[in-house]
Amino acid sequence: MQVKTRAMLGQISDMDVRLLRVFKSVVECGGMAAAELELNIATSTISRHIKDLETRLGLTLCRRGRAGFSLTPEGERIHAETLRLLASTDAFRASVDDIHQRMGGELHLAVFDKTASNPEAHIAQAVALFRAEAPEVALNLHVGSLNLIERGVMDGQFQLGIIPEHRRSDSLAYDELFGETMLLYCGAAHPLFAVEGTPLTWDGLHTHAFAGLGYHSPNMEITHRERLRRDATGFDQESVATLILSGGFLGFLPDHYAEGFVRGGEMRAVQPALFRYACRFSSIIRRSPAPSRVTQLLRESLVRAHGVMLG
Repeated sequence: MQVKTRAMLGQISDMDVRLLRVFKSVVECGGMAAAELELNIATSTISRHIKDLETRLGLTLCRRGRAGFSLTPEGERIHAETLRLLASTDAFRASVDDIHQRMGGELHLAVFDKTASNPEAHIAQAVALFRAEAPEVALNLHVGSLNLIERGVMDGQFQLGIIPEHRRSDSLAYDELFGETMLLYCGAAHPLFAVEGTPLTWDGLHTHAFAGLGYHSPNMEITHRERLRRDATGFDQESVATLILSGGFLGFLPDHYAEGFVRGGEMRAVQPALFRYACRFSSIIRRSPAPSRVTQLLRESLVRAHGVMLG
């Protein structure tokens, strides 16, 4: 019986790293055709690169065809390891720039969603301060969930994150930046929309369907504290807003984000004096290894823009 042999990777070459970067882009874009613009190369070339990587690894990384693009289980593991490897490579490059006292390379900042409309958030001003001192740095801005940002900073995928505080990790350093007010909203088709004068208590909310975030967060903490049953789950503020707008659910949203819906008569706050809670947003970086000069500069720019003391 013939035994099928698998290719052994051996030493990782520059070509391997280039192929892994192509693979990362294909996964992030959701397919080879979608990655064509991102990579600025033809789909046929991308397909050849992925095939070359599969041959090099001795693994089938993805399925492509009429059913669409999807990763195999092996592909999912390789993608996770690719993120770690490329983060380490970028960190090495940043360290070399540090040694040469250069402000260059790439920097990845991840921000919790729907912060741009918060009048207390001065992230754009911080970016302007940073760019004035480090114009050669390629700044990459990501938007993600709280858990994704925390994990990405810990893994080195992001050099810095901005999240609502909920629980602190000993492996991260925090700088409190700004606040946010969360109010309870109902949509125009909800029974409570037309009965603004009817008083409610926290216990009274149990008779109404509630939509909340599906991961550990201040939103989940207040849900548990007030024993609200989550009848629908969202994984970002946009999805919670969509559920509220359906008329079937109550849910908490940042007041600055919901303001446009309120002005349009699509939702209103329910007893805002009672049903509210405050969030504090902080920037996070890894404690170890020590942040690069570029990361530290962006950290200091955020602190300066928000008029707070460096933690």
